[in-house]
Amino acid sequence: MSQGTLYDKVWENHKVTTLPNGQDQLFVGLHLIHEVTSPQAFGMLQERGLEVARPDLTLATVDHIVPTADQSRPYTDDAAEEMMSELEENVRDADIEFLSPETGEQGIVHVIGPEQGLTQPGKTIVCGDSHTSTHGAFGALAFGIGTSQIRDVLATQTIAMEKRKVRKIRVDGELGDGVEAKDIILEIIRRLGTEGGVGYVYEYAGEAIENLGMEGRMSICNMSIEGGARAGYVNPDETTYEWLRETDYFQENPEKFDELKPYWESIRSDEDAEYDDVVTIDADELEPVVTWGTTPGQGVGITDPIPAPEDLPPEKQDTARRAQEHMRVEPGDTMEGYEIDVAFLGSCTNARLPDLRRAAKIVEGREVPDDVRAFVVPGSQRVQQAAAEEGLKDIFEAAGFDWRNAGCSMCLGMNEDQLEGDEACASSSNRNFKGRQGSKDGRTVLMNPQMVAAAAVTGEVTDVREMEEVVSV
Repeated sequence: MSQGTLYDKVWENHKVTTLPNGQDQLFVGLHLIHEVTSPQAFGMLQERGLEVARPDLTLATVDHIVPTADQSRPYTDDAAEEMMSELEENVRDADIEFLSPETGEQGIVHVIGPEQGLTQPGKTIVCGDSHTSTHGAFGALAFGIGTSQIRDVLATQTIAMEKRKVRKIRVDGELGDGVEAKDIILEIIRRLGTEGGVGYVYEYAGEAIENLGMEGRMSICNMSIEGGARAGYVNPDETTYEWLRETDYFQENPEKFDELKPYWESIRSDEDAEYDDVVTIDADELEPVVTWGTTPGQGVGITDPIPAPEDLPPEKQDTARRAQEHMRVEPGDTMEGYEIDVAFLGSCTNARLPDLRRAAKIVEGREVPDDVRAFVVPGSQRVQQAAAEEGLKDIFEAAGFDWRNAGCSMCLGMNEDQLEGDEACASSSNRNFKGRQGSKDGRTVLMNPQMVAAAAVTGEVTDVREMEEVVSV
């Protein structure tokens, strides 16, 4: 097993005890909740007459079901209104801070935690959402949990977990123009598989990772779960600290920064740390990656041919055949030129301000074709406001994009933003499963934000490197 890694250190720092079943009981430093997975957990507490143990370490928002067009109450969707009302009642009764749309601080749970400065190195962070791994970008151990575990955390501020192995993934070299963090993680999942990380957490390292801003690191850690890993993280460094200094928490508590930084430094993986596995990827060889199938692992470089099912490992061949039939793609073709009906720029993977800035450079001065629906959904109200102040909203709207309010939106079919029929969508989100975006016949092609922007204005999957406005990260 690994030794001397950030994972080992933070785990030991938060271990309360080892339970009779062999699991470790960990103290939870931050519990994030939203409207979808928490109602049942609160109901379980009420049935047992229990109270929330640490409301001060719990933060709530609404993201999955909140409409992004008309947010007036009551919501037109009865189920959404019911979930929202129940969340409001639960947080009020438990005295939990709730970042509702009325606060101007609402957003996707994995965007607002870092924004607020509550996501910090060396913390244990949990949420009833699989993409909680996002917070590992700051050197936190962040896990998605189920409803019964949410109950346990609400009642005890602890969670029972089994320790995993650690795989170090080094990404050396430099990214070329038009190649982003999203392409790194899509390539990792393509190479290692959607189950390649089972039993592991991923430590991301190497020159290409270190040169990313925090937003890029969050994109990579966000999709660790798509690769089968329990979590993913990046060791904290000066890039991390610069981000944290500017957040509300440390602007209001500057003494806390100096107090905590030695701890943050201490939990970095040792130079001689031992890993259970090491994988190396050359960033210089990467190009924009797009998916051709119905899992994030079915991806290919934009200029590379779609694989023939018979050329894949035997256990992947049937899945590939079904995926290619659903997506209407042929082996040997490339994804360039694949016609799209919808372009979605958003989600907890790619809806932060730098994502929107890069996409806007591609969009500016161009127009979305009449037969394409294009959406921009900022990851939070703060991102929404900052983007508007920079003029990004005007650029997108002038091009024909629909500028929306913050929320999960078309990443998943739990709100009004959904694919219709067999529409094909160029999406900056994290999953391309059948039905994920609301229609069982819908087709989702995952790609980076610049690629989504290029597809939106051309009406087809386009190599963004052919556009003069392409930028590097």
